[in-house]
Amino acid sequence: MVKKILKILILILILMVAAVLGYVLYLQLQYSRIPDNAALTSENPKSEGLLAGTTYSVMSYNIGFGAYSADYTFFMDTGVMLDGTPTQGAHGRAVSREAVLQNTQGAIEAIERANPDFVLLQEVDTASTRSFFVNQAELAAQALPDYDRVFASNFHSAYLLYPFSEPHGSVEAGLLTLSRYAIEDSVRRSYPVSDNFVDKFFDLDRCFSVHRIAVDNGRYLVLIHSHMSAYDEGGTIRQQQLDMLSSVMSEEYARGNYIIVGGDFNHALGEAALTAFPTGQRQPEWVSLLTEDQLPQGFHIAYAENQDQVATCRGADIPYEPGVSYLTYVEGFLVSDNIQFRTQNIDTGFAYSDHNPVLMEFILN
Repeated sequence: MVKKILKILILILILMVAAVLGYVLYLQLQYSRIPDNAALTSENPKSEGLLAGTTYSVMSYNIGFGAYSADYTFFMDTGVMLDGTPTQGAHGRAVSREAVLQNTQGAIEAIERANPDFVLLQEVDTASTRSFFVNQAELAAQALPDYDRVFASNFHSAYLLYPFSEPHGSVEAGLLTLSRYAIEDSVRRSYPVSDNFVDKFFDLDRCFSVHRIAVDNGRYLVLIHSHMSAYDEGGTIRQQQLDMLSSVMSEEYARGNYIIVGGDFNHALGEAALTAFPTGQRQPEWVSLLTEDQLPQGFHIAYAENQDQVATCRGADIPYEPGVSYLTYVEGFLVSDNIQFRTQNIDTGFAYSDHNPVLMEFILN
């Protein structure tokens, strides 16, 4: 009897090991990176170009795959309260399909109220377990039909079983760029990413997209849409990404073009961003710093006029609570010095995402 039980236990152990090895092999076989310099397609092309000396506007908004209502927490976000108590988010996916639809609609309404000429949206899911397979890009296209649309994939993963209680699942997501003006060409640039066996499955295929819009003086507005890595201990990968982005910025500036880089930088924009808001938490480890002296010559951070009143990002390790949750601003715009700008952070109360949108008016000199 004992031998029989032992054989059964050994068989179970063998099956468990085989299952784990099979899953690891599945992840590895499914893993791939999109080649650098991949051409992107416009889905609703426009014909009108830009005029120098005219005021335009651009909005950047990380919509958090429709999951992040104000009380939502995410399993990869960790923190520490001022008294030393550690904190960690709970969820691996949105709480329901209805929540995704509601939050996506709220984000779209925020865009409609601002009525920008260009829109840069990050964490837009098209077919993901974590967002109950709601196609947010399609919802945006239906609600905002007057825009050209260019989508760049930056997260395409096999089924991720972690966290075990609420698996993140498979993900198809990316950057959605909307434009009311004619984009002559768009290209997807692949950022350096971690090759750590675990990290690469949760921070997959980061990129930035480069869009060229003709100006009546023979130059181009080069609109760069970026989303850098967040969970990068020590900031090594983010520095490599910044170096690559800076190289492209410098090349375009040398050609005499106008350059706007917008998106989620996952860096606090300027030292003031680290301590701008009252909090009951210590500064999280995921917060890196980006200052103007790290930018190429001729570029500036487009600081918002209300940056000390309205944050653009909250820690998602605890539900949002003003005065307690750690707040900062990690998204916005980097602008070449041949552009005039005025920037505002838009306060949504983090009702639809763990981010607030940023709106910039600009004039091409």
